[in-house]
Amino acid sequence: MKTLKIYIFIFCSIFLSGCIQTTSLLGPGITVATTGNIFQAGFQYGANSAIKKETGKDVLSHIKDTVDEQNKKKNFHAKLKNMLENRIIATRKKLQLH
Repeated sequence: MKTLKIYIFIFCSIFLSGCIQTTSLLGPGITVATTGNIFQAGFQYGANSAIKKETGKDVLSHIKDTVDEQNKKKNFHAKLKNMLENRIIATRKKLQLH
């Protein structure tokens, strides 16, 4: 079994080394080589292909863009909250002076 994993790893590294742009096949190949679970590898390949087809990006860049977008939203909400608090404080000061 261990030799089979070695052969699969050698096969993947030789034949897929020039196909780095299709990394959706490289991950399932490594999954089969390490775990031997073909169903999991097939599901992983299908999910990667579906995400690439839907978004036009590979999985890692899609996740990175999603995280960046969430961080921008958090920063926007923090800045908005800070601005509103400053306006409320300024308004209270003006109302107390008169």
